[in-house]
Amino acid sequence: MKILTNLLKFYYRFIASPVAYAKHIGVNVGEHCFISTRNWSTEPYLITIGDNVQITAGVWFFTHGGGNVAREKYPKFDVFGKFKIEDWVYIGSCSLIMPGVTIGRGALVAAGSVVTKSVPAGAVVGGNPAKYICSVDEYIKHNFKYNLDSKGMTPSEKRSLLLSLSDDKFIKK
Repeated sequence: MKILTNLLKFYYRFIASPVAYAKHIGVNVGEHCFISTRNWSTEPYLITIGDNVQITAGVWFFTHGGGNVAREKYPKFDVFGKFKIEDWVYIGSCSLIMPGVTIGRGALVAAGSVVTKSVPAGAVVGGNPAKYICSVDEYIKHNFKYNLDSKGMTPSEKRSLLLSLSDDKFIKK
């Protein structure tokens, strides 16, 4: 029985899709989500993810932390925070999401952000700590000139399109 249990743990941790793994360990995952991380902290059952959420590679969720500094005086000290990721959220690669955070509907968290406070619906945040950059509507308005409507293309179609474009069709910083 222990071998079967270990095989199932191995399967979900390394072979099953990240969405299946998240659900298996207790993350409440909505419909039509794209998840590339497997970093769900030690209390994944405290995390709720809405529908149509995209969580990219290297994102880490923390449901607790810092308790050890209080344990000299209070040996059993522990604090926890629940997460709520609402519908249509995008979380960029290598972001860190701290305990107790809610990320509002349609928000965008820029890659590499450290989210220490809740994010309002429709906001774009980024940095360490993550700060408000603009609204999603402002982001779309600013970047619409670079829109290529490539979602749904095959990789070869997308490659062909991207290699055929002039430099002015690409974002420049």
